[in-house]
Amino acid sequence: MELPSPPKPPVEPAPIRRLDVAVVNRIAAGEVIQRPASALKELLENSLDAGATNINVIVKDGGLKLIQISDNGHGIRYEDLPLLCERHTTSKLRDYDDLQSINTLGFRGEALASMTFVAHLSVTTMTAGKTHGYKVSYKDGVMEGDPRPCAAVKGTQILVENLFYNVVARKKAFKNPSEEYGRIVDVISRYAIHRTGASFSCKKHGDSRADVYTVVSSSRLDAIRSVYGPGVARDLIAVTASSDDETSSTFKMDGFISSANYSAKKTVMVLFINDRLVECAPLKKAIEVVYTTILPKASKPFLYVSIIIPPAHVDVNVHPTKREVSFLNQENLVDTIQRVVEAKLLDSNNSRTFYTQTLIPGASTTVAKEKEATPTPSIPRNYQKAPVNKLVRTDALQPAGQLHSFLQKKTSGPSNAENDLAVTRKVVRQRRNPRESADLTSIQELLASVDQETHSGLLEIVKNCIYVGMADDNMALVQYKTYLYLINVYAFSKELMYQQVLRRFAHFLPMQLSSLAPLQELFMVALDREEVEGRWHESDGPKAQIAKLNSELLQCKAEMIKEYFSLEIDDGGHLRTLPVILDQYFPDMERLPSFVLNLGNNVDWETEKECFESFSAALAEFYAVHTPSLPNPSGDGIILYQRLKNKLANTNDKSTETGTHSLYTLSLDPKYSLSISRPWILVTLLVHADNLMERNEDVNSKDTESEDLLSEAQTIWAQREWTVQHVLFPAMKLFLKPPRHMAKDGSAIQVACLENLYKIFERC
Repeated sequence: MELPSPPKPPVEPAPIRRLDVAVVNRIAAGEVIQRPASALKELLENSLDAGATNINVIVKDGGLKLIQISDNGHGIRYEDLPLLCERHTTSKLRDYDDLQSINTLGFRGEALASMTFVAHLSVTTMTAGKTHGYKVSYKDGVMEGDPRPCAAVKGTQILVENLFYNVVARKKAFKNPSEEYGRIVDVISRYAIHRTGASFSCKKHGDSRADVYTVVSSSRLDAIRSVYGPGVARDLIAVTASSDDETSSTFKMDGFISSANYSAKKTVMVLFINDRLVECAPLKKAIEVVYTTILPKASKPFLYVSIIIPPAHVDVNVHPTKREVSFLNQENLVDTIQRVVEAKLLDSNNSRTFYTQTLIPGASTTVAKEKEATPTPSIPRNYQKAPVNKLVRTDALQPAGQLHSFLQKKTSGPSNAENDLAVTRKVVRQRRNPRESADLTSIQELLASVDQETHSGLLEIVKNCIYVGMADDNMALVQYKTYLYLINVYAFSKELMYQQVLRRFAHFLPMQLSSLAPLQELFMVALDREEVEGRWHESDGPKAQIAKLNSELLQCKAEMIKEYFSLEIDDGGHLRTLPVILDQYFPDMERLPSFVLNLGNNVDWETEKECFESFSAALAEFYAVHTPSLPNPSGDGIILYQRLKNKLANTNDKSTETGTHSLYTLSLDPKYSLSISRPWILVTLLVHADNLMERNEDVNSKDTESEDLLSEAQTIWAQREWTVQHVLFPAMKLFLKPPRHMAKDGSAIQVACLENLYKIFERC
């Protein structure tokens, strides 16, 4: 390829011309939109200025092919759409003096306009109180056609496609889409840990799992843990500083800095000034100087700093992409923060943390006798924190190289064997209930509440009781010492499931459904039940609309639900998996529709702790050991099946005369398994058998139908009793911590005491 020859010097001065408007706009766009990450930053700030609390980003080819951002902000008014992408049109600024008190992230009105000159941009928006939204496309700052009405939800969705399609040199410079995607993830991660009042997600186009996913959190430390991982969060120190001296500097600062235990190859500094993501090289360098005296060579810190300065002291209009700001008394502010960080690090440098690993149960701890040898000079070692997956199971007291001694079997008595067995059981329990789930503060608080509410007497009874049998359909009889107790199986199993959900949080094993369950149809099934049972009325709204809204809600939360509860919902709105809460236990699938309706109606999605608590309660209600819908064939229950047989026979005779439809027209959608549809219909039939006769409903069934039902009921009830005895009670002994209210609300009732019975017998 030939290089261009150097330009010849002009013979005479070139004339000055006024550039074409399109050229001016394209040059300006190149300054504002430097790369995909800068475009995403502008869109993200617009969403936050719109009051969004849920922001979702999808990126394709590092943002060059597609950047899609959706939020639930207040939307854009219809009459403002023609001005939306014109240069220097904004709702955030009117006069130049407003810059002295600006509190929004955007103010120039250039970002969207610049994008239309270097990309294809389309907007879908809907404001509160409207029945539909509008979709419109823009090119070169001008709206293409009139806005088109469309289905939408409250908020705004912006698509930026084919970025830099008309700036060939700029587009060729981005050779690595993965690097550009990493920059986009970095921008979202920084805002995610600062804006704890909003939830963020970011994923590649076509991926099912998000690379960044946060929920609304009351704790910034939880947000940092969610984005950057527990390895960063556990080594952070809170730091604060402030100054009210107007002559030097007026500011308020808070944040987190890494301790001496943290080490990384690159400094990560997340800096916000007046809630604006910026960079400040002097402040970064000053803090790094402090760490050079503490951290090993080539180790860098993690820093999150949020500074609030009076708006009148800040000039936000000093950089085309608003990456930097200028503020008064910068040197004094940097010096103050540097001193505070240095003091905090010195206070925390009294100890260092080194990660070790416990011995395998039963391993030898005997120290071999040291052999006499010529002492060798000690060699200095560079101790570094080993990765978790490379920690060695060994004893610190064991001489190097004597692994045979470590693996040596001990000749121990029965007491030592019992101790080893206890240790092994403890390890198994820890594996069944991973404690890493307590990383989130909200889960820690819920688990702490369970511990605080535990009734010690009832805990002793549960752990040491002997199962006797089922006293009736829901009460189990157990023996503890010389006492007999009635235990409410439903109440105890529900509490056990709730506590297990908290302990296994984010560590569930998924169990695959044999066939996909459409959410919307499950909601319709549940609403039909509600109508039959008198809990739904026409005034509550159309069932189809309720089902659709609840289905969309769960799809919107699908990423969080799958990550924390292993409950997978695909893009088509189908339920694919359920979590394993208790080993060898499966929930009653007849209650699946009621479970999804419970999620839609009763889960508090707004705050983290209440969300996890209400979701865990919904799972506990679903997984609890309920009384089967089919009546118990033992005892008086057999009468119902005899009545059913007679009614079916009588109704069959009448059906030949009337020629009406089959009873199974009452059944649910046949796509669902028998475990969902059939019991509900059977109970409805048993309860309303007389009404069916009066309406001359046709039942195309034989006498064997009732016999099959009886056999099915016997199997279901026998399986339930086996589960209670062999699964539920052993799990309760291991894991359940009964709360105090169970000792008072009739969940556990003492029915007999052997000593008192002897007194009665003696009087007789």
